[in-house]
Amino acid sequence: MTAYREIRLKSRPSGLPKAENFELASVDLPAPGAGEVQVKNLWMTVDPYMRGRMNDVKSYSPPFALGKAMDGGAVGEVVASGDPGFKAGDLVQSGFGWREGFNAAAATVQKLDTMGLPPQTFLGAAGMPGLTAYAGLLKIAALKDGDVVFVSGAAGAVGSMVTQIAKAKGHTVIGSAGGADKIAFLKSIGVDHTIDYKAEKDLSAALTRAAPDGIDVYFDNVGGEHLEAALTAARPFARFALCGAISMYNATEMPAGPRNLVMMVGKQLRMEGFIVSSSWDMMPAFHRDLAQWVKEGKVTWKETVFEGIDKAPDAFLGLFRGENLGKMLVKLA
Repeated sequence: MTAYREIRLKSRPSGLPKAENFELASVDLPAPGAGEVQVKNLWMTVDPYMRGRMNDVKSYSPPFALGKAMDGGAVGEVVASGDPGFKAGDLVQSGFGWREGFNAAAATVQKLDTMGLPPQTFLGAAGMPGLTAYAGLLKIAALKDGDVVFVSGAAGAVGSMVTQIAKAKGHTVIGSAGGADKIAFLKSIGVDHTIDYKAEKDLSAALTRAAPDGIDVYFDNVGGEHLEAALTAARPFARFALCGAISMYNATEMPAGPRNLVMMVGKQLRMEGFIVSSSWDMMPAFHRDLAQWVKEGKVTWKETVFEGIDKAPDAFLGLFRGENLGKMLVKLA
């Protein structure tokens, strides 16, 4: 038996989760059986969408079960194998995060080709967040020549990739983020106009100053006031890719707006929500483009790292306090 620790959902939160909604437990794992592997996780991800899975409601991902280990993206190393397709030392990706190690059917993990990048990059810039940015911008928002692009949550894991992909393709980009450090990061990666929403009393006015002729694409990670501002600034026939609405994930009441949704009619706007799992087929093209952009120095990324499985809840809650610059990760080994 090998002892590993894991984080379980102890109770369902109301509003912003608290430390007491989580519990740390230890499990003893036997040697893997036939067709199984035992994996020691090296890195795990925490992502805003996980907040919705803490509620006992039907959604595109099933809710976390009380008293059970939570799950999410992870990168680990095979330490023992009962399957001929894997050997000790293989790096793998899985959906078995929030735990230090696990046994699972070999078919549920994927060998990781790092492409010369650090393994944890495949939980961020080269993984699900990166593909979210790529698919949302190119497929959902249908980016085209001359577009002016506005990105909310622009210093986060998804937003920072959206801004850089748009810049790599030659577009004017406006990025919104909260705080001087995040604004400095956006400027360092070439964002043309930045908005520190924490310092602005009127977000719509700030966006109008940044884009006096309007915007053609809005990539929404925040919702709420940012969505209202984008509707006000949108040019006719602008396209909105709705990726997330982190400003509302911990709300205990339904929001009153956006109050100006009627602008969609007169401006003939298109607004589309999307989930990255509908675009997995774009991953090979994304990786090809990403490799080229990295080689040309057009794309980089930041990581905010907490160390130890016991710090995973703190990392997760930090997402909603705006403590992450780039991808929020937990280093396990």
